[in-house]
Amino acid sequence: MELAEIIKQKIKTEGPISFHDFMEMSLYYPGSGYYTSAKEKIGAHGDYYTSSSLTPIYGAMIGRQLEEMWHILGEQEFTIVEYGAGTGMLCCDILEYLKQNERFYNKLQYCIIEKSPAMRDKEKGKVNEKVYWADSIHDIPDVTGCILSNELIDNFSVHQVVMGDELNEVFVDYNNDFVELLQPASQPLKNYFSELNINLPYGYRTEINLEAINWIGGIATELKKGFIITIDYGLTSSELYHESRKQGTLLCYNKHNINNCPYSYIGQQDITAHVNFSALQHWGAKNGLNNCGYTNQALFLLSLGVTDHLKRNMEHQLYDFNNFRKEAFLKHTLLVDMGNKFKVLIQGKGIPQKSLKGLEMPYLCA
Repeated sequence: MELAEIIKQKIKTEGPISFHDFMEMSLYYPGSGYYTSAKEKIGAHGDYYTSSSLTPIYGAMIGRQLEEMWHILGEQEFTIVEYGAGTGMLCCDILEYLKQNERFYNKLQYCIIEKSPAMRDKEKGKVNEKVYWADSIHDIPDVTGCILSNELIDNFSVHQVVMGDELNEVFVDYNNDFVELLQPASQPLKNYFSELNINLPYGYRTEINLEAINWIGGIATELKKGFIITIDYGLTSSELYHESRKQGTLLCYNKHNINNCPYSYIGQQDITAHVNFSALQHWGAKNGLNNCGYTNQALFLLSLGVTDHLKRNMEHQLYDFNNFRKEAFLKHTLLVDMGNKFKVLIQGKGIPQKSLKGLEMPYLCA
């Protein structure tokens, strides 16, 4: 039975479901959801590119930042925990870079937390013996090191809300097609805006990512000492709840085309929503995390020396027109296109207050 039919039957049996539950089934329903199926997702034959799918230099720059974190933590045993490693490419590129530092490499272990069996199979076909898998952060004792996520939280299932005379939540019903209806929002959804001191104007539609709150709280508790690097599409509250985004930020990706129709291509397209970095900082602080800094991907990579790294990399290749074009493409994509869209938040726990190389150029919000 196709996934769309499974969702229809659920609605007919149980009544309208929240958009959150619709998105969760669309992305993660066992065997048929977008992320649980064997469908190619990343790269030319997939639906979108990631920075790590474009060049190993991206992983090298993150490796450079991890190297500095290891020094700050006293050059002791160091655990890298990557959430949602996709094809495993970023993991491979980070470890390949860190092999150059034999002392660090010998002291590190790399754990991937991956809820998609299909993606886990892809990862196991690429990574080396340094890597192991866990189902949950709670399965990894005494994490000292860095918890890393790259394009993870924008795929957490979100609640959609609309402000009327009161805050309402979007539910999904079926009547010859999928249709939306509004029901009064639950208290946790109302509390979300109260905590962030956000007052939405009448008619404003947006997303609430309660899973992100639970996620940051969980990893803050399990991190004994070290850092959390979060890289994702996203904005701060002041940007996210601006008048220009009164219809929300939900987008779908299908074969490198973008649409805002989550009720089409069910199970065959990615569904995303922008991350609220203010929420991650707020609930991170409530759970004992310090805010080390916030920037965008372009400034993060530039601070870590990406242009020099690109130049040295190109010097080892035949410098013909195709290589020149490739270098220009990478600079534009990593530093302009994706570079401005993606943000980098680094938080810490139990660490000395020291500036990090990747945060030397902070991002100034609009």
